[in-house]
Amino acid sequence: MASMAKEPVSAHNGSEAAAIPDIAAERRGSYSRLFWRFVWLTILCSLVPLLLVGWGINLHYSAFARERMLNFFQIQVEDHRKLIERFLSEHTSKLQLVARTHDREGILEPGALQTIFDLFNQDIRTLTDLGVIGEHGRHLAYVGPYDLWARNYSKEFWFDQVMQKGVYVSDMFMGFRKEPHFIIAVTHANGDRRWILRATINTESFRSLVENVRIGKTGEVFLLNEKGVYQTSPRAEAAIMDTSTFPIEPYHEGIRVRIIEGVKNAQGQDRPAQIACKAWLKTPRWLLVVQQDYAEAFADVNHANTWTLVLLHLSAASILVVTVFITRHMITTIKRRDAEADQLNQQLLQTGKLASIGELSAGVAHEINNPLAIILTERQLLLDAAKHAPIADPELKEQFDDSMSQIDIQVQRCKRITQNLLRFSRRTQSVIESVDLNAFLQEVVDLMEREARTSGIKFFCEPDRNLPPLLSDPSQLQQVFLNLITNAIDAHTGKPYGSIRITTLADAEGRMATVRVADTGSGIQPEHLSRIFDPFFTTKTVGKGTGLGLSICFGIVKRLGGSLSVQSEVGKGTEFTIRLPYTPPQELQDSLAKKQPPKKSS
Repeated sequence: MASMAKEPVSAHNGSEAAAIPDIAAERRGSYSRLFWRFVWLTILCSLVPLLLVGWGINLHYSAFARERMLNFFQIQVEDHRKLIERFLSEHTSKLQLVARTHDREGILEPGALQTIFDLFNQDIRTLTDLGVIGEHGRHLAYVGPYDLWARNYSKEFWFDQVMQKGVYVSDMFMGFRKEPHFIIAVTHANGDRRWILRATINTESFRSLVENVRIGKTGEVFLLNEKGVYQTSPRAEAAIMDTSTFPIEPYHEGIRVRIIEGVKNAQGQDRPAQIACKAWLKTPRWLLVVQQDYAEAFADVNHANTWTLVLLHLSAASILVVTVFITRHMITTIKRRDAEADQLNQQLLQTGKLASIGELSAGVAHEINNPLAIILTERQLLLDAAKHAPIADPELKEQFDDSMSQIDIQVQRCKRITQNLLRFSRRTQSVIESVDLNAFLQEVVDLMEREARTSGIKFFCEPDRNLPPLLSDPSQLQQVFLNLITNAIDAHTGKPYGSIRITTLADAEGRMATVRVADTGSGIQPEHLSRIFDPFFTTKTVGKGTGLGLSICFGIVKRLGGSLSVQSEVGKGTEFTIRLPYTPPQELQDSLAKKQPPKKSS
């Protein structure tokens, strides 16, 4: 049978057939445009707002988190500055109180300075030593671990400062003990003699006070003087009294935060970007710095932002993927509905054409029947005349009898043809009625036999005599069998001869009737078998077919409650198998019953 889907029996003109591929291509283009229109609308209506809102929230959260982090640093610096200033202020006040409440002779009494020293270190050892120095720079009394009695401080930088200001807190310096330390010194006068009460702050205690703030793994707290010299040791490689690479700004009020980049460590290597919060102490002029790697300080914020953006874009990607799948499903559904509509339209068109052909056939049959009746009448008159006036010439009488017999044979043949045409015309309306499948197929074969004979094709019918009648739609069955037999005839194109075998079978269970239409044509390519019933699938040249014939046959058989299958071998032929129920589906019966016009009462 033909290796392509056939169109119904009624023929289209060439221009209609040629236009169908263009319609199919146009529809494919419209489906593609509709698909992308849906996708872009989804992107504009859902993805773009989602991304804009998500990015806006992310930016707002980043700014909020950054502000909170900077506020945290400022609070740490402010609290720590107050703590350090309070420590220095308390010790300065204590020394001033001691100087004011003791005269020179009383503080120089044996054990007096030791008692004061012990009181200072009663809870925490905050003083390393304590000394009373005269106005000439030498110790008058001393309590501490160092041997400083023979030292003269009149030339030291701090001596002049305290004598001028009365109170002085020094920077870190080495002094006579050759180790970093700083002092708090106050002066007092008894009469015209001045003396200095000098306390050395315990370096380790002061460092613990300054460095007790731990911020992450890279955070550090340190003090710098106005020259950028460390007054406490940072967590990095530098030590007390080393010169820092930290940029020093002039004295300012309040707290400042800045991002420092391009700073090198003691080995000359670039350090990561730092976030630094700094504030100046009033007395002494030390710069308090709280510093941390920028990446670590904002690690949690960056982590949250990263996951937010990842989830945001995953959500957007999910929406896009779901949109693509849903849109594909919608387009597939639209394609299927369009194909069903086309199939129904084509079926309606073919039914209309068959109805027109049926009406024409009925008219032709009636028009032919009238002359045939006259011919039969005239024949009978001639026969009657021959009886009343016999023909004397034997040879002429023989020719006359042969002619009369031939007239009768040909008239009976014409009557059979007109009867077939009348039966064909009555099957153009859909109605459920009893159908003798064997006789029905024979009528279809009779209609197609002349066309097949001209192509050298012979029919072989193998009816099952035990096949009972079935209830079905004869007009729909007629269309199916005409299509399949027409396909079988066309499958022999290029062959000098061939055969079409039509077999009917009744199954043992008595539920289904089977019809097989097998041909010895060219067969169907294996890659085409899975698509043979698809609408608009055809391998014929333009103008030969639309690819709707087998699709319509498949739909009709399915609608009647049956099935249509195909087996084929290239070069040997094709066999279509139709299975039909003896009783059609109730839905079909109800549908056709609603379409029937009401019967007029007699």
